Amino acid sequence: MPKLSITDLELAGKRVLMRVDFNVPQNDDGSVSDDTRIRGALKSINHIRENGGKIILMSHLGRPKNLDKASSDEERAEWESINARLSLAPIVDDLREKVGGNVSLAPGLVGSNVEAAVTKMDSGDILVLENTRFHPGETKNDPVLSADLAKLGDVYVSDAFGAVHRAHASTAGVTSHFEQSAAGFLVAAEIDYFGKVMNDPDRPLTAILGGAKVSDKIQVIDNLLNLVDNLIIGGGMCFTFLKAQGHEIGDSLLDEPGLATAQAVLAKAKEKSVQLLLPVDAVMADRFADDATIKVVEVGQIEKGWMGLDIGPETVKQFSEAILNSKTVVWNGPLGVFEMEAFENGTRTIAELLAEHQNITSIIGGGDTAAAVVTFNVADKMAHVSTGGGASLEMLEGKQLPGIVSLSDK
Repeated sequence: MPKLSITDLELAGKRVLMRVDFNVPQNDDGSVSDDTRIRGALKSINHIRENGGKIILMSHLGRPKNLDKASSDEERAEWESINARLSLAPIVDDLREKVGGNVSLAPGLVGSNVEAAVTKMDSGDILVLENTRFHPGETKNDPVLSADLAKLGDVYVSDAFGAVHRAHASTAGVTSHFEQSAAGFLVAAEIDYFGKVMNDPDRPLTAILGGAKVSDKIQVIDNLLNLVDNLIIGGGMCFTFLKAQGHEIGDSLLDEPGLATAQAVLAKAKEKSVQLLLPVDAVMADRFADDATIKVVEVGQIEKGWMGLDIGPETVKQFSEAILNSKTVVWNGPLGVFEMEAFENGTRTIAELLAEHQNITSIIGGGDTAAAVVTFNVADKMAHVSTGGGASLEMLEGKQLPGIVSLSDK
């Protein structure tokens, strides 16, 4: 069902309780080292401010310790130190620099002091609640916490796609207390792009899957075989498929429990008339290092003592041909160890190919793939770069995500 959007809400004078994903990397001094997720929320934040709303933001940061479970005073002191570094205070400072105006950190997550701070807000003010995971009820989707959070707002907006696959108090439970729970601009875009892929894609539709293990993506692969015209498999998991075909793979990554799955996928692709493309050559290394000795070999000639860390040039050529014949491409998982310059070529070339041909609707499935297109400076040339690796995978699996299902239908 289409979901209510932030543009459907009357915001003037309203308290807007909005879940964002400010779980961002930080420097040693606590300052934000990568503000991508904060910038991703700015469109919704600015829209609410421009329309006269008061903004109460919620986010988690890291994995705080539950102090009630500390087994000793020493452990409790250690955990308190860990939690102190997970305060959202540095994120508030970063956000204030970006948007200006009155941006402050609440004196907690819920409770009378927080409610008092909300009462003092004027239109356009931003109050950031403290780390949602400081409260043990957050990850348990505790109904009491959900109700207490709901007291802070008149309407609810979800703009944290990276968290919508979790049934937590701030992502799912809280929505039951609102007449209007809407998708922010970021979440709405994710719903639109992945919804079109799943229901009415422009064809031919090609999926590119990389990453390490077949077993991590069993459900994704199984579901995609019912949707796609072409399935390209690279990354570390391609060697499990090559092994399933009878090839020797040397010391390359092998997901042994995934061998049977790989064989089943190969059979299902044939049954569904899906063109499944695997590497025909690979960049091999004698050790896992940027300065390793490397050579390019055909997949049938991989020797013991060598490991595949990138797809080879002939594979790049064949993968590129399939992509250029596509109208929609969904990509989840790098094609090699792109973090090392010696093994970046496969991932870089495909990223630059998609950037160059913007007539192809390119949907980047978050996580390491999103990091890759950012590294190669082509993220802004993709049709859509997902902000949630885990959530995008679950959407491709065909799952219903709690933080989206719970939003109001139009």
